[in-house]
Amino acid sequence: MINTLINFFITSSLIIFGIALLLTLFRIIKGPTTADRVVAFDTASAILMSVVGVLSIIFGTFSFLDSILLIAIISFVSSVSISRFIEGGHVFNANNKRNY
Repeated sequence: MINTLINFFITSSLIIFGIALLLTLFRIIKGPTTADRVVAFDTASAILMSVVGVLSIIFGTFSFLDSILLIAIISFVSSVSISRFIEGGHVFNANNKRNY
């Protein structure tokens, strides 16, 4: 009984994550502004981390948790880089002097 409920919830969560990922990919492609695309990319990475977590539960292993951490780090760095590019037009500061 418990195993059938667990299988049902795992299957339904993967289906819901798939639908959410499709909607998010639509927003990444169609998004009217670049900021909308960045937010949709963050959402897609969070959904992808959730899917990898559910797959880790299905296969009963902890080895997928490293890939979740890697996805989170790459998502954070890319979001910060793209946001800085949108704000000022450059990612890295050309001069080393700071203006206080």
